[in-house]
Amino acid sequence: MQTKGRSRHFIYTDWILIETQFDPEQLHSKETVFTIGNGYLGTRGSFEEGYPHALPATFIHGVYDDVPVVYTELVNCPDWLPLIVIVNGDRFRLDQGEILRYDRQLDLRQGLLIRAVRWRSPSGDTIDISFERFASLADPHVLALRCHLTPVDFEGLIEIQASINGYPENQGLNHWEGLDQGKIDQGIWLQRRTRSSRIELGMAAKVTILGSEASLQVSTAPGYPTLSTTFLAKVQQTVTVDKIVTVFTSREIDTPVTAAQEKLAHLPDYTTLLKANEQAWDEVWQQSDILIEGDSTATFAVRYNLFQLLIAAPRHDDKVSIPAKTLSGFGYRGHIFWDTEIFMQPLFLFTQPAIARNLLSYRWHTLPGARRKAAHYGYQGAMFAWESAVTGDEVTPRWAIGNDFYGEDVRIWCRDREIHINADIPYAVWNYWQATGDDDWMQKCGAEIILDAAIFWGSRVEFNPERERYEIRGVIGADEYHEFVHNNAFTNRMAQWHLEKAIAVYDWLAHKFPEQTTELEQKLKLTPEERLHWQDIIAKILFLYDPSTELIEQFEGFFQSEDINLADYEPRDRSMQAILGVNQINKYQVIKQPDILMLLYLMRESADFPYNEKALQTNWDYYAPRTDITYGSSLGPAVQAILASDLGKSTEAYQQFMRALMVDLEDNRGNTNDGIHGASAGGIWQAVIFGFGGIQLTENGPVANPHLPPGWKRLKFKLHWRGEWHDFDLHGELGAGEQGSSTSAPFDFAQGKSLSDREEVAVSFSPPLPLVSHEPSPMPNIQGFIFDLDGVLTDTAELHYLAWKKLADEEGIPFNREANEALRGVSRRASLMLIIADRPYSEAQIEEMMERKNRYYVEFIQNMTPQDLLPGAIALLDELRQAGIKIGIGSASKNARPVLERLGIAGKVDAIADGYSVQEPKPAPDLFLYAAKQLGIEPEQSIVVEDAAAGVEAALAAGMWALGLGPVERVGAAHIVLPSLEGITWADLREQLSNYFQTKTVNK
Repeated sequence: MQTKGRSRHFIYTDWILIETQFDPEQLHSKETVFTIGNGYLGTRGSFEEGYPHALPATFIHGVYDDVPVVYTELVNCPDWLPLIVIVNGDRFRLDQGEILRYDRQLDLRQGLLIRAVRWRSPSGDTIDISFERFASLADPHVLALRCHLTPVDFEGLIEIQASINGYPENQGLNHWEGLDQGKIDQGIWLQRRTRSSRIELGMAAKVTILGSEASLQVSTAPGYPTLSTTFLAKVQQTVTVDKIVTVFTSREIDTPVTAAQEKLAHLPDYTTLLKANEQAWDEVWQQSDILIEGDSTATFAVRYNLFQLLIAAPRHDDKVSIPAKTLSGFGYRGHIFWDTEIFMQPLFLFTQPAIARNLLSYRWHTLPGARRKAAHYGYQGAMFAWESAVTGDEVTPRWAIGNDFYGEDVRIWCRDREIHINADIPYAVWNYWQATGDDDWMQKCGAEIILDAAIFWGSRVEFNPERERYEIRGVIGADEYHEFVHNNAFTNRMAQWHLEKAIAVYDWLAHKFPEQTTELEQKLKLTPEERLHWQDIIAKILFLYDPSTELIEQFEGFFQSEDINLADYEPRDRSMQAILGVNQINKYQVIKQPDILMLLYLMRESADFPYNEKALQTNWDYYAPRTDITYGSSLGPAVQAILASDLGKSTEAYQQFMRALMVDLEDNRGNTNDGIHGASAGGIWQAVIFGFGGIQLTENGPVANPHLPPGWKRLKFKLHWRGEWHDFDLHGELGAGEQGSSTSAPFDFAQGKSLSDREEVAVSFSPPLPLVSHEPSPMPNIQGFIFDLDGVLTDTAELHYLAWKKLADEEGIPFNREANEALRGVSRRASLMLIIADRPYSEAQIEEMMERKNRYYVEFIQNMTPQDLLPGAIALLDELRQAGIKIGIGSASKNARPVLERLGIAGKVDAIADGYSVQEPKPAPDLFLYAAKQLGIEPEQSIVVEDAAAGVEAALAAGMWALGLGPVERVGAAHIVLPSLEGITWADLREQLSNYFQTKTVNK
């Protein structure tokens, strides 16, 4: 996929996403990012006033309709957003006039989307316009929108047109036919019906004007009922327009139009609805929130990904499920994949178990479709669709039609061959049962899913008499780059695991519910002979691996395929399949997403074969370098983050975690416009809880063995397990190094304090950092470099200056570049105290000013690129890595991580010590000692590269070698002083160290 490196103009707070600039080139991806919803529907973040070529959409769960080639798709429903503002005859649009100020915010705490614009019309009138909207979590059939209008420099007529657009399209195709529309007291209504599936929709809307005398008129243009008004606006007078909408479909009620009208008539005002919505969200976040301290980007981005899953989760409907792209875009036509059960469901299983049950009940309701698919292919039992919609019948397109008129269409084989989903769904059913103990649902629904899907495997395997083994031939595994393989280890082992659990479920059912068992046996034609056949398959299924090394062959013949070095293809901006071609890639050992590693992950929790530490290490070493983790599948990075964390590879775990975490916020695959990457969002939750939190599930409850990333001071969350809540509050001062050390001491919650009474237990490990001051031992064996950021690798010092200058100007405090020199290497608080000198400020004012300065700085760094690296920096980093030298960052900034990401060098860094890592700033040695510990090296094996006197002093106090950049009068205390890194090599530095040593020896 094509992707561009470009600024997203985003600022992150703990709960709010802030967009600071409108970029038309990012229109579609931002529409996805700013999606809101409530579990019944999702509405993309399109503008109320419209924009050329926009893709507005509202998707309602279960509202599908037929479409050529792709069978069925989730329907774009009538648009409830349109609100046109006309200022003295000029229509407000962002592609006309002049945008003087722009700010858009998504508040995750209450699902509230807010946009504020100062706009100058083509006629020269300036007006402040703000919009806010929400889809009520308190009542899924209620939508609300508010608009504030404040003339800045004019008096005149403002016209408002609030409409329902009955002509939505699915990228050119309109699924709706008109039935009726009309007006009610203070409102309008619309009735529509899908063309093929015959689902009826009723929508009603009313408008309230506050702050001005205005009467409403109704226009009933066919398919576009509108409420309009015109009023005289005065300078600095704010007029508020509230638009409240209700929506129902015939999926949940027989008369959706009547239901919409009646609900609208009895609704309270906007403010009351917003309060109810806020309270509903508060209850959800009480259960599902994850608190991270020490990593501001992760703090917000984890919550953002959880939010996108929570708004797509069916709360009141067990006949629908979450599509791969949630309810946020047109990608994959709203079809449901294994993404839901394997990647998304764990979040709900452990924080919203009723939703997890709904998701699995959808699979039970669609068993008839799975049975029809099995019969079509000549098999028995239930064969779940690779892509599913309403009925459970297969809706994966048979062909992918390209844009080249003369090119060949591409056959999509997943519908025929990617059958591991038939074990993935039972895997989720089993885990739901284990986590909830919901015997009632298991005997009514879950057992039938597991047993009927197991019958399929009995008819799908083939017995090879020469090998005396059962085989599963002609499949696609989790790795979709290889489309016709035999005995894929993932598929074979999951089928074997499934049959093992099917026997266990049958035995449990026969013992607990004998009558239900008899009924199910008759319905499924399940015989004792069939169960014996399952036992035989379990004992004899082929699994290709070397017991001595634990290396597993991904599929038969994989090791004979041509090997490939993915580094030879860097840099690139597309997948290896796009580079090599669909047919050629089959011949190489290149993997779209974890396959063997995915199998190990799924077997990890219960430590089932083939999972063990040796197998994980061996297979990681072989398969991780061959996985197209950057542009293959978005499902991969989160899984690899968990396994890397298990292996003590904290830097790599964090890198892969961030790759998954920012896939939509940064559009790093270039396809966010298609919709949210739902599986990746679910994988993020698992990476935090099972990877960094190290949660293991035992009979006595969840147990934590955390591996917090460097810089994470605290990780707090709660899990629901067998009817009880368990609170986890994990603390860590020292991050996990590559040697496998843990940020937090392992603590067995089962053996320690019980959490069943909701008591919070803190786990912390913070040994004191030694304060030492001595000369390094002569001729050191240098193992690592620790670089400051500001003035060393990049000129963020200039951005800091600009931020401090802006703050000082606002406060009326003299500040210039000469004064800024005193701030080099100094913490934020210490810098502010130098600036304000003896001026009287309260502690609250000081805290506010520090936050304000940081906000300005964060705004500035949004526009940083690799071009902002200082001369010589990248060359030296690359040379050091090739020489096996470890690289750390020692920066007092709390924004070091986003700066490294913007500069494109996060992958070249092995450890980060930043403003969150230690209490005492430079010139105390703590920061550099922390970095060395992260790198796993001794202080005397470290070289610190600094441009500030305080940094050089800190390095010397730590007993490290100091390389100073800049004038001697500033960094002359360093062992080596250079003007910059330009042209500097590792050989040069070794020679300088040797000269320094010889000089010291002679002087002695």
